[in-house]
Amino acid sequence: MCLSTAETPENSIKKGPILVIMILGAFFTIFNQTTMTVALPALMDEFEIQASTAQWLTTGYMLVNGVLIPITGFLMKRFTTKQLFQTSMFVFLTGTIVSAIAGNFPTLLVGRLIQAASTGITMPLLMNVVLSLFPPNKRGSAMGFVGLAIIFAPAIGPTLTGYVLESYPWQMLFYGMIPFIVVIILCGFIFLQNVSKTTKTKLDIISLILSTVGFGSLLYGFSEAGNKGWSDIEIILAIGIGMLTVGLFTWRQLVTEDPFLDLRAFKFNMFTLTTLINVTVTIVMYADMILLPLYLQEARGYTALESGLLMFPGALLMGLLSPVVGKLFDRFGAKWLSIIGVAIILASTFKFTDLTDSTSFMFLILLYAGRRIGMALFLMPVQTAGLNQLPNSLHAHGTAISNTARQVAGAIGTSLLVTIMTNSSKDYATDNMASGLAAGLTKDHVAMEAAIHGINDAYFVIFIFGFISLVLSFFIKHVDQADEPGKTVEPGTP
Repeated sequence: MCLSTAETPENSIKKGPILVIMILGAFFTIFNQTTMTVALPALMDEFEIQASTAQWLTTGYMLVNGVLIPITGFLMKRFTTKQLFQTSMFVFLTGTIVSAIAGNFPTLLVGRLIQAASTGITMPLLMNVVLSLFPPNKRGSAMGFVGLAIIFAPAIGPTLTGYVLESYPWQMLFYGMIPFIVVIILCGFIFLQNVSKTTKTKLDIISLILSTVGFGSLLYGFSEAGNKGWSDIEIILAIGIGMLTVGLFTWRQLVTEDPFLDLRAFKFNMFTLTTLINVTVTIVMYADMILLPLYLQEARGYTALESGLLMFPGALLMGLLSPVVGKLFDRFGAKWLSIIGVAIILASTFKFTDLTDSTSFMFLILLYAGRRIGMALFLMPVQTAGLNQLPNSLHAHGTAISNTARQVAGAIGTSLLVTIMTNSSKDYATDNMASGLAAGLTKDHVAMEAAIHGINDAYFVIFIFGFISLVLSFFIKHVDQADEPGKTVEPGTP
């Protein structure tokens, strides 16, 4: 295996332009993802579909990420930074155009899935570039500024979506992004430099097939369980095939000389622990992306704009805190930032388990802001702490593993929450419809109470996952970056 000469000499690398361009690219992919959270109710009315079907605009997005992100470990070794980033932006532009001209739900979903393929490359690539450009003692600050930009997208995404939906057709959500993406692509041709080393490694076709079938089947089974029920034979087969194929994929990575996704990263205890924490907290984080807009717009009758405005202060605080948290991480480490952050998340999430039809708008703003402050203290430090332990040769694979785990958890968690919400609402309506009508309530009022009851139950499950994250956070500790596998220290070397 020979090294490519495509990389740029380190002393000539201009970090600023590279980070700015890549962060802007990541910003729009994340912004695009958050637009759907507020737009789902409007699209449900537009296309006359149920929540379990509409959720594919977000679940399918995460599903494609979960399938494609494992490939990025290979792609980041095989292709240059500039090649990968520009390709991902062209893919994103294509998906955005398809979504903008979509006249029906299937076409819109196809456009979203094409966009998701870009996100599957962009986010792991950005993280790997940060790991390549900065030493461990400065990565917290760098990740903090990355967080400032990519977390600001959720701050303005829901609010801007609400405004667009109030004033324009939903297609403007996609048409409006096209000029910005074109500018990013042009700037990439001019300013982007190659950062990491590339190798002439071969693509393991068997691993590619196993990864695609395994993660695809698994995520499809969990996603469709909300529609067809957990006892449906198609769901059982999909989950069973997915688990078996992912198991075979894992086995092949452990026995092959040049693994598609190098699972040796799990030999490092802090990386393993933080990946597990990220899985649980991802489910916690995605709760608000699905549950809160449904509660506000479907149960309470707020507009899409009002829903977005409610989320704006909390998401904005999260973005502004990110650089500060990065500096705190470089100085104090991840443990207590994580513990404090999860504790704040738990306290605010518990209040979400008792929503009613009269919960005040201001109280909801404060609760949401509390959750986002906790997330700011938690997310970047935990992920950076795990990646810092890995040797340089495992950075590409580590970022791919971390992002794969988070996207799979997000897709499964979102589907699980929708299933819990839907089933709980149905049970409540069945048990209380007759007594509610007898008490003088309207059918619509009982249905509203049923929807709120289902959302409360889903938030209680979120609380449990948050508690697991808190317990695991107490085991975080500072560790130095590991030596390269097989590296030996010469006698007398300090």
